[in-house]
Amino acid sequence: MARGKQPGKAQHAPKVHRAVVTRTVDDFESAFWPDEQPVDNAVVMTMGALHEGHAALIRAARKQVGRDGRVAVTVFVNPLQFGAGEDLERYPRSLDDDVRLAEASGADVVFAPSVDEVYPNGEPQVRLAAGPMGERYEGATRPGHFDGVLTVVAKLLHITDPDFAFFGEKDAQQLAVVRRMVADLDFDVEIVGVPTVREEDGLALSSRNRYLSAEERDRALALSGALFAGRDAAARGPKAVREAASAVLDAAEGVDLDYLALIDPHDFTEAPDDFRGEAVLAVAAKVGATRLIDNVRVVVR
Repeated sequence: MARGKQPGKAQHAPKVHRAVVTRTVDDFESAFWPDEQPVDNAVVMTMGALHEGHAALIRAARKQVGRDGRVAVTVFVNPLQFGAGEDLERYPRSLDDDVRLAEASGADVVFAPSVDEVYPNGEPQVRLAAGPMGERYEGATRPGHFDGVLTVVAKLLHITDPDFAFFGEKDAQQLAVVRRMVADLDFDVEIVGVPTVREEDGLALSSRNRYLSAEERDRALALSGALFAGRDAAARGPKAVREAASAVLDAAEGVDLDYLALIDPHDFTEAPDDFRGEAVLAVAAKVGATRLIDNVRVVVR
């Protein structure tokens, strides 16, 4: 039986009062599993550069497992999910700040391994494939991206052995393919999606926002503006959703659109014109040199 999966609850599970930072699998297991007490546990997987969106995930994880449960936060910039010409080396790294935010949000342990610790035999020869769901939209723009995501998520699920794993709904396609992997391969974990956290003006929080100049940030508001306009038109059907969102983007300056799509969340295909029900309205665009993604849930009638 997996650790932490025994029936029942401990009455007085030992608590870590400060977030313990671990770098190796052995050290993580010693810190996260100090005994075999049957408590719920959760993991939040990140690539670091933590912000309020990550904090919301950690707080949700803490609420789920309760005071006596355990929450782990992983901080790992996974090279497998970066393609040629992408910003692997430029990706922000701020572990000290990440640990402070994770601790303040309710984490017990931070697991921040090196690439060699996660891939001790070098670049893995065997990887998970995201299949058709991972080849559309973000996958079309970034071939192999979701294969790299699923490979590292699977490894981290094995290492952390959680009851719950929390992912942000901002990365809607990532959340969809992770859920499909868990269902198709019988992982014993519940995947929990947490709503996107936004600035007061609607901009979705992202680690990449720090790359935007003040002018670019203003231009980036066209993405959320388009999504909100599409959502407001949902009562008039899919065509109206697309037209309303497109009108905002067409009028925007300095926004290089990659895609705008109304998506069936079950298989991540484009929703047909007669679609009814809950859909994902997603957008990806470059603002300056920074590529941003965002989405909202819409109920099409």
